[in-house]
Amino acid sequence: MGGGVRPVNSFHLCVLLIASPGYISLNWLASELPDEDPALAECPSGGLCGRLPADCIRCSFHHNCTYRKAASFSCRPRKGVHCVDESGQPQSNFSLSITCQFCWQLEPSQYRCSNSTSCMTVSCPRRRYNATCEVLGHVHCLGKRRFLKRLYCNWTGGYKWSTALALSITLGGFGADRFYLGQWREGLGKLFSFGGLGIWTLIDVLLIGVGYVGPADGSLYI
Repeated sequence: MGGGVRPVNSFHLCVLLIASPGYISLNWLASELPDEDPALAECPSGGLCGRLPADCIRCSFHHNCTYRKAASFSCRPRKGVHCVDESGQPQSNFSLSITCQFCWQLEPSQYRCSNSTSCMTVSCPRRRYNATCEVLGHVHCLGKRRFLKRLYCNWTGGYKWSTALALSITLGGFGADRFYLGQWREGLGKLFSFGGLGIWTLIDVLLIGVGYVGPADGSLYI
């Protein structure tokens, strides 16, 4: 015979169905069951529709509104989420009052951003980094709930300004302040020069006092 399709014998087909009924039924069930959304696990059912988190509803947003003024939008709960109105009646569509502003225009307290531990916080001018921000669940806004924003470097490594200043005043001639801040090269220089004969010590007291000299890792004081 040539390279045509070989017909399947009905006996072989029956053997295949009998030998693996579990495999066929499990695969059929897996294909029929819908995928569960992890976000739905945090959606309360039976509560007021207007108090559902933003990830639990779908709204028809429009931009025909005044900035920072309340506007009404038509919303509905996500599939699998049930909610009621003020009288306890189930609702499939409801109206929600939202302040007209995009998510990236929210107050900093209404979203959380990733923090960078690799940028220098003590520099002039102050440096910025690209942060990924996400709106808190109970806050409603227009546009994408996850966005990028340029933020100032503001992380801390746990160094205390008061401790650094106290070490600079008392043991600055031995480089204790620089060792504490992680600047061991400058610390060795002060140690073997007796604080630059006192001149370096006085300068460091002023620089640490005004916050010009900070930790070597570029973090802020606490």
